[in-house]
Amino acid sequence: MSSKYQEVFQVAQELYSQNPDWVTFFREVLGLEGAVRRAFPSADELGEFERSAEYQKIQAMVAKLREANGSRPTAQEPTTVITVRLPKSLHDSLRAEAHQRRTSMNKLCIAKLLQVLADEIADEMGAATSLETDQRETSDRYAPQHASANY
Repeated sequence: MSSKYQEVFQVAQELYSQNPDWVTFFREVLGLEGAVRRAFPSADELGEFERSAEYQKIQAMVAKLREANGSRPTAQEPTTVITVRLPKSLHDSLRAEAHQRRTSMNKLCIAKLLQVLADEIADEMGAATSLETDQRETSDRYAPQHASANY
């Protein structure tokens, strides 16, 4: 485990232990000027970190904070608006799901976006782990065998 990875994870753990709202946690750890971006400024470094177990744990912290206090407003973080063009059938489906879950479409869409990102990262980590395991098994299979001498 890289010491940089550990340092960033430590920052995230310390902030998480203070039970901030999820937006503050995201901004301070994963935001454009957060601990992750400061530690890993290049796209390659950031991509490597995003495939790490530490990053996965940080994403889990975000999810837990959203579950625990997702509706708690924060005065420090203004909200902005994006427009997403959707087919009417998808919009209707999201509206029905939000109603069924007793939440707003906005909260539902944010949760789905964050979940998709977390799932993609988990899939990438699983593929990388599977590839490493396959490579080890292949190299073990073709490694020279040492015969024991029986004199």
